[in-house]
Amino acid sequence: YNNRLYESVSWDKVGSISVNEEIKARYIDDLVNMVDIKPGLKVVIDCASGAGSEISPLVFRKSGCEVTTLNSQPDGFFPGRNPEPNAENLQNLMKTVVAIGADLGIAHDGDADRMITVDENGNISPFDSLLALISKEFDGDIVTTVDAGLCMDESVKGEVLRTPVGDVNVAEVIIEKNAAFGGEPSGTWLHPDFCMCPDGILSGLRMAELVSKKGKLSELLLEIPSYPNIREKITCSKEAKIAVMTNMEELLKDAFDDIREVNSIDGVRLTFEDDSWVLVRPSGTEDYVRITLESRDAKRAEELCEICKKIINDNI
Repeated sequence: YNNRLYESVSWDKVGSISVNEEIKARYIDDLVNMVDIKPGLKVVIDCASGAGSEISPLVFRKSGCEVTTLNSQPDGFFPGRNPEPNAENLQNLMKTVVAIGADLGIAHDGDADRMITVDENGNISPFDSLLALISKEFDGDIVTTVDAGLCMDESVKGEVLRTPVGDVNVAEVIIEKNAAFGGEPSGTWLHPDFCMCPDGILSGLRMAELVSKKGKLSELLLEIPSYPNIREKITCSKEAKIAVMTNMEELLKDAFDDIREVNSIDGVRLTFEDDSWVLVRPSGTEDYVRITLESRDAKRAEELCEICKKIINDNI
C-alpha cells in the first residue's frame, strides 16, 4: 500500500473481499499471551456493534473469563447504542453488570481503539482515574496529554510527559523517550510492548488482569486521588478561535500572579503554586474554545473557571 503497488478501479469493477484468518488468529493469540487473568472472572463486554464485536468477546473467553456480551453483532448503524462510551450510552451495561453479579464491565467505541470500564457496583470509571490506575502498574515514564489530571502526576512511578491532544502525539513521544506506557483520558491507551496503535481490546484485558489479581475495581480506584474538576466550552467561530488564542497566553499570565509553569504545546496550560491547573485550548473539530481545569479546592476551581471564561468572552 505505501508503495502504491495496487490498481484503482471504479466502483463497479471492485472485486471480492477476503478475510485473512491466519492474521486474525495470530492477533488473537498475541493478545491472549499478553495477560495472565485468573480463570473465572465474570466480565460483561459491550462492543457497540462495532469493530470489536467478534474478536473482543472471543479473546476474553480465551483468556479465561466468563463473558456476557451486549451489542456484539457487527452493524455500522450502531442499533444498540451510540458508540461513544460514556455514562449516558452505557446504562444497559451498567445495569447488566449489577444484575448478573459481574466483576467488571468493558465498553468499546465503534472502532475498538478505546475502552472504558464499569466497576462491580455498576459505576462507570472516571477516565483520568482509570488511566492513572493502569499507568501505575508500569515502571518507567508515562506519556499523556495536556488535559490529563493531577492524579497522573501523583500516581505513577516515573515521570509524566505531556503532549498535545491526540494519540499520534502520544505515540511519537513514547518512541522518542522510550516510555513504558501512554494514553489519553478519552480511553485511548497505547501499549508499546505490543504495538504503537491504540488497542481497546488489550486495554480491557489489562484491566481484567488487574481486577483478577488485585481485587474489586471500585476499591482499586479509591487509591487514586480525585479532585474537583470543571470542563466548560464557549461557542466560538473558527475565525474567532484563531483571534482569541493569539494572545491567550499573555492574557492568562496577566490575570494570575501565582503561576508556576506555562505549557503552550496545545492551547495554554497554566500550573499554579497550589498545583491547580487550567487548560484553554481551541477545539480541533468544533466551534468551541474549551476550558479544562482542576484544583484541590472546589471554590478555587470555580474562581479559575470564571476568570478564564471572562477572558475568553471579552476577546471574542
